[in-house]
Amino acid sequence: MAVAYQDYYDALGVPRDASEQDIRRAYRKLAREYHPDVNKEPDAEDRFKQISEAYEVLRDPEKRERYDRLGANWRAGQDVPGSAPGGYEDVFRSGNGFGDVRVDFGGGDFSDFFESMFGGRAGAGAGARGRGRARGDGFAAGAGGEGFSMRGSDAEATLELTLEEAAAGGRRLITFEGGERFEVEIPPGVRDGQRIRLAGQGGEGVGGGAPGDLLLRVRIKPHPRFRVEGGDLHTDLPVTPSEAALGAEVQLRTLTGTARVRVPPGSSSGRRLRLRGEGLPATGGKPAGDLYAEVAVHVPKRLTGEERELYERLAEVSSFDPRKGR
Repeated sequence: MAVAYQDYYDALGVPRDASEQDIRRAYRKLAREYHPDVNKEPDAEDRFKQISEAYEVLRDPEKRERYDRLGANWRAGQDVPGSAPGGYEDVFRSGNGFGDVRVDFGGGDFSDFFESMFGGRAGAGAGARGRGRARGDGFAAGAGGEGFSMRGSDAEATLELTLEEAAAGGRRLITFEGGERFEVEIPPGVRDGQRIRLAGQGGEGVGGGAPGDLLLRVRIKPHPRFRVEGGDLHTDLPVTPSEAALGAEVQLRTLTGTARVRVPPGSSSGRRLRLRGEGLPATGGKPAGDLYAEVAVHVPKRLTGEERELYERLAEVSSFDPRKGR
């Protein structure tokens, strides 16, 4: 049973005076939305048949003229009923795990063809050939020499860097599964989550269209000493009880070396000291980050006899009680 005829303009959602470009644009949009390999709604398959049949007629100036003049009886004016000179090719490409579907078909009644292709999938295929191809997401259609080009899709991958590599930047050779290798210029100070674009290394273009880009999303590996927040770095600053109470100037390890830090008197654990510009370097219009050192008061696990005497004496003379906030 052939698919019932419908208003082809309504099927594509375009006015009767729509241009060829408008018709093509509407078809591409709807075909992507209702392709049976993507849309699993119960009526998606029938909807895809309708829009494909509508496009096959409206894309051809002669068939469109007959359809505008004769309506549902437009085939009565054809010399060769249902013929499609030069054939027709429909290509659906998806980078979302659905794979590629390419269907070539030649002459025959359009409604009968779609019925054979989609109405009974187990035995479908009379006069049709299917073959899969993985080239990224996009959609192209053409027949009888007519067609259009489309830029290839962008691909995305994760680029893991150590904190030191992200801070220093520079050129790096990366290898993907399958053996593909790229030399990447890493900007100094690149932030976690930022993307590095490799132009022309993405999905293949269609119909002579330009290839897409490869986007590398940066992921900074955990570091044993530093925690990363944007361009800022956070680290612990161990101090002794006397340094915390009396204040002191102590040495702190930074990402690129060491720095002297002044610990104010009366510093408790958790107090943060900021070292301006000691975080990740400036990049892409972002300012250089800061390094935050968080005071952590440490006490000795074992006391010498003299240390014990002094701590005991301190306990006798001190009225400080942290539980009372004094």
